Amino acid sequence: MARTFKTLDDMGDITGKRVLVREDLNVPMADGKVSDDTRLRAAIQTVAELADRGAKVLILAHFGRPKGNPNPEFSLSQVVKPLEQVLGRSVRYIDWEGDAASVATLNDGDIALLENTRFFGGEEKNDPAVVDRFAALGDLYVNDAFSAAHRAHASTEGLAHKLPAFAGRQMEAELDALDKALGNPEHPVAAVVGGAKVSTKLDVLKHLVAKVDHLIIGGGMANTFLAARGVDVGKSLCEHDLTGTAEEIMDAADAAGCTVHLPYDVVVAKEFRANPPVRTVNVHEVAADEMILDVGPAATEALADVLKTCKTLVWNGPLGAFEIPPFDAATVSLARTAAALTKEGQLVSVAGGGDTVAALNQAGVGGEFSFVSTAGGAFLEWMEGKELPGVAALAR
Repeated sequence: MARTFKTLDDMGDITGKRVLVREDLNVPMADGKVSDDTRLRAAIQTVAELADRGAKVLILAHFGRPKGNPNPEFSLSQVVKPLEQVLGRSVRYIDWEGDAASVATLNDGDIALLENTRFFGGEEKNDPAVVDRFAALGDLYVNDAFSAAHRAHASTEGLAHKLPAFAGRQMEAELDALDKALGNPEHPVAAVVGGAKVSTKLDVLKHLVAKVDHLIIGGGMANTFLAARGVDVGKSLCEHDLTGTAEEIMDAADAAGCTVHLPYDVVVAKEFRANPPVRTVNVHEVAADEMILDVGPAATEALADVLKTCKTLVWNGPLGAFEIPPFDAATVSLARTAAALTKEGQLVSVAGGGDTVAALNQAGVGGEFSFVSTAGGAFLEWMEGKELPGVAALAR
């Protein structure tokens, strides 16, 4: 498929150019230190390449929720040193006071981190005045923050209309992977959708049934679909008020030629804690005082056989209560199957969402899928088939 966006390859000579780069540096902190530097590492390729090509790199990012007011608690100054460590080069911090004068002192190849974009009340409102304020500092704009692309903010969407706009390397990789997963995938396509509640994934499920050949439903949401099929799920997490909606989704899947896979054997327990007494039973044998907490081994094996017939996989959400052993077994087993098929070149596998990343890492295969997106809301909205403002703004 022809790309609808320009990349760093289309920028030409950028020596001496001021390049505004939107990154996602909204990293978790604990005791004043970055507790997970995944997002910092994701920024390395674009930032380093631009600097090496002689640009003056100005990084724009948000941090926390300062609600439009300067607040030391949400200052990006505390991310400068961790960013220097992953980049292996110096990063200058520039406050919004006197920012233009500070930018004017940068040399070719220098890297600077501007203060939190959300210190401006108009950032999240995509206020033209804030867009102009940012744009005055740069000559070119690069969006490398897919995880913030579902928001039409000044730094994620507005700037793309004011300056020549390009996708950064992380954004480029993300969009290419998503296109292979659902945009123009090789069929058959399987989707794994898990999570606690159907209500949080309704739009995802409705969109996917028309796009994929196999829809594998896991997590607590599978219980709602089982209940819709007349299964007594005992004390399991279940949205009984949504069984009608679950039936509609299954009917839509039938009409689209999409096979919905629900577990037929399950792992149950009477209490939700680590390593309680458990039983593996047919879904029709769940006792009134038991909870379904994972997909059973027979169903997991059958799902592995389904993946072996597929060319493409998109995965969002675990199959069971994976945070607590032994209810991670199905997720770990199927993730390892997907990773092995990917390694053999039989499967293009794309996964995303916070719980999903954690589950794949727990299975030890986080680096073995074709692409793992660290985006949460943006990945989910993409799975819902929604247009992402930050992506759409690049496509012009």
